[in-house]
Amino acid sequence: MPSLNFILAGDPSTRTGGYIYDARIVAGLRQAGWSVILHTLASRFPNPDAEDLREAGAILAGIPDAAMVAIDGLALGGMADLVRDHAGRLCLIALIHHPLALETGLAPAVRERLFGDEREALAHIARVIVTSPTTARELGAYDVAGERIGVVLPGTDAAPPAAGSGADHLALLCVATLTPRKGHVVLFRALSTLLDRNWQLTCVGSTTRSPETATALCDLLKELRLQDRIALVGEVAPEHLGPYYHDTDLFVLPSLYEGYGMVLAEAMARGLPIISTTAGAVPETVAADAALLVPPGNSAALAAALRQAMDDPSLRRRLANAARRHTLPDWPTACARFADELQGAIADELQGAIADG
Repeated sequence: MPSLNFILAGDPSTRTGGYIYDARIVAGLRQAGWSVILHTLASRFPNPDAEDLREAGAILAGIPDAAMVAIDGLALGGMADLVRDHAGRLCLIALIHHPLALETGLAPAVRERLFGDEREALAHIARVIVTSPTTARELGAYDVAGERIGVVLPGTDAAPPAAGSGADHLALLCVATLTPRKGHVVLFRALSTLLDRNWQLTCVGSTTRSPETATALCDLLKELRLQDRIALVGEVAPEHLGPYYHDTDLFVLPSLYEGYGMVLAEAMARGLPIISTTAGAVPETVAADAALLVPPGNSAALAAALRQAMDDPSLRRRLANAARRHTLPDWPTACARFADELQGAIADELQGAIADG
């Protein structure tokens, strides 16, 4: 039975794209016969304190020699020294959803530190798995050679086509944690210029992962007088998220950067017309004929795209029909490809050992 130690930071049940990806991959590997041992680190990573690092070091030290260890990028960037110290005796694989230094709103000094720490950690990794070709290209700046990188796209569950709201207004949906990178400020300011149109926006996503962002957005809604037009419903359990998609007329994700954008794939699976940005991997995730994409951070361009979609039902139908035609990867395929990458890392380690004599 193949075995994998999987290290991640924070609560594995967290409902963000990265954690959902990790959970689905772990479940798929186990279903395929892998023994997967899950190790969780403090949620403070990639900014651990001394005690967090001691606990992480103890976890790594307790893993037997030659074992395979996959480390999620959120943890990896905070433990470069530990990665270096254990690289000689463990087969280390990194899972990078997007480089930490590309998070929105970081102070320059923090961005520089995260970049340096992640680059140092990646230098000691046997294999790097990323969730999009965009992230693979981004890692060139981290001195990671292309032959060390494998791309494993997230899967998407099959879903019934959205029925639409059936209301007298246009129902807009945004599914994204309330953090600066997701661009809610840009979206709210864009919509504030469209008050002569009949729309309602529902924002699904955690308000607690970045409380300061949630507070600022609530204040902005009051400033723009949008409290009656925009609902912040908070985090929704996966089993209760389907109706939000099903009763939507138009999906909007104004992200400033995405390493993939799993909610965009979920919207496409339901045949929803999409408005998003050209940030990161979004143009690779969304079919070109299924969405209107605008430059990230540009509220005027976003407002123009929203206005166009609101005013043109035939455009929304064309986008929706294109979304339904697009074939998306499924989770069994994603898990099988992830397993192939792990097996490839083992083969590379064996070849290296033979070459070293």
